[in-house]
Amino acid sequence: MTQSHANHAGAVQERWLMHYYALRAAFSIAWVALALTLGQRLPAVAAVLLVGYPAWDAFANLVDARRSGGLRANRTQAVNVGVSLATTLAVLLALRDMHLVLGVFGAWAILSGLLQLGTALRRWKTSGAQWAMILSGAQSALAGTFFIAQARMPAIPSIANVAGYAGVGAFYFLVSALWLRFGALRGRTA
Repeated sequence: MTQSHANHAGAVQERWLMHYYALRAAFSIAWVALALTLGQRLPAVAAVLLVGYPAWDAFANLVDARRSGGLRANRTQAVNVGVSLATTLAVLLALRDMHLVLGVFGAWAILSGLLQLGTALRRWKTSGAQWAMILSGAQSALAGTFFIAQARMPAIPSIANVAGYAGVGAFYFLVSALWLRFGALRGRTA
């Protein structure tokens, strides 16, 4: 592979990640808005949102892994797809008890956060904005421990507990997308 071809491939990957991170941010922002409005008032909407969130994560990781060399080349994302699909099913089965749902989200936040951290570390040398994805993965794992602790408290959790987590995730995805966007603009002017 020539240096020119490698540079082009890197630019294509950075452009993909910029769009991917922006889409992840937009989805999470919309999810949080729905969770804090309709999800707070309508249990059926909250149930769909709670089941849909890890399902979306599985789909997003699958698409990104395929666009980034395939599942074999992206083992952390391949595992994350499986973890998120299992979480989707677990949330569906736990919906009758929000303590259980929050506990499932806690375990998922820990696992998916560590897997996201692994993906970002793997991409560190080839893609920009990975520092934000590393922070996001670490924060996710930390938030998961808080979810598990909250799930053991007597107060009944709600979708609002998860909305804060999704909001922080949206922030990190947005920062990554903007970092890559401004990096591309700086590269054009150089």
